[in-house]
Amino acid sequence: MQTIPSTLTGREQDFDWFRSAAAERGFVLGGGWDYDRGSFDCALDEEKKVWLRIPFVVTKGHLDSESDTDAKIRFGQPYVLKHVYREGPDPSARLRLIGALADQFADPEDPDDRIEPHWVDEAKRKLQEVEAICPA
Repeated sequence: MQTIPSTLTGREQDFDWFRSAAAERGFVLGGGWDYDRGSFDCALDEEKKVWLRIPFVVTKGHLDSESDTDAKIRFGQPYVLKHVYREGPDPSARLRLIGALADQFADPEDPDDRIEPHWVDEAKRKLQEVEAICPA
């Protein structure tokens, strides 16, 4: 993980407006969101292993991924992360007793792999796109 300085950090924004504007630039609401926090994520590579993440906390209201909300959010420090996963079945897979099903989901090979400079540059470029659309 590598943090990236941003003019968004600490700023508040309308959640619905930002979600819509960010979606037009390739961002999605991260899967780990909760009613009081979350992140907007943008894949930087085709394999979806390198991501730009903009975390946020809810300062007013509650999140709902399905419908409009009056929530306001405050952005945290954006960062780039890279996850390198094993290809194919997990070599440490084990059989379960009931049904003898294989546990085939692999753990990350390196959940915090080194991030090459060109991905950091790409993340900065993408972040500038989002910063440019946000009113100060």
